[in-house]
Amino acid sequence: MNIAEAQKEIRFHYAGGFYGQLVSSVLWAISASFAAFASPTIAIATLVLGGFLIFPFTELLTRVNRAPPISRMNELSALGMQIAFVLPTSMLLLFPVTRYSVYLFYPAMMILLGAHYIPFVFLYGMRIYAGLAALLAGGGVFVALTCGSQFSIGAWYTAAVLFLFSLLAKAIVAKERKCGVPNKTADSMTSSGTSAAEQPRVPPSATSHL
Repeated sequence: MNIAEAQKEIRFHYAGGFYGQLVSSVLWAISASFAAFASPTIAIATLVLGGFLIFPFTELLTRVNRAPPISRMNELSALGMQIAFVLPTSMLLLFPVTRYSVYLFYPAMMILLGAHYIPFVFLYGMRIYAGLAALLAGGGVFVALTCGSQFSIGAWYTAAVLFLFSLLAKAIVAKERKCGVPNKTADSMTSSGTSAAEQPRVPPSATSHL
């Protein structure tokens, strides 16, 4: 199996990341609601603890929608596992940041999330994730510098961006499947070798992200 085929399997299984981003956008919106109408502590706890439920709900949606399986020979599953551990590890930085100012929690989280999405460009073979990473990281910097007293604005912004990109990713993959042509946003890198008859499996947390 070459790289292009492996990326295509990942794209089709997760609808270009639609399921994970949809779940994430809902979580960010719930956290934003708590930030606006409850307390920062509840909002932060909701986002951090709720993040552990993103992958289970994502997998549930793929099963409900009967997503195409991923073959055992798809080595991008291992990359997905590595990516899954990046964000939780990076979130340790939030402790000193939030201790300094609770208003920096969402901007810092947005920057970390933007960096987290950069490897998705290769994982899915979709360059739109570079745009998503830039909007989140750049938005985090902007909110931190200009909206210091608006605690929930970063969460609302992130929820909206994730929701819009989930629809865009789904539309791109739906068009690819309908037309039967390669994704134009995918990288053209390939490796030698062909795929044999393989047993399907679902990879580890390839799309677990906040």
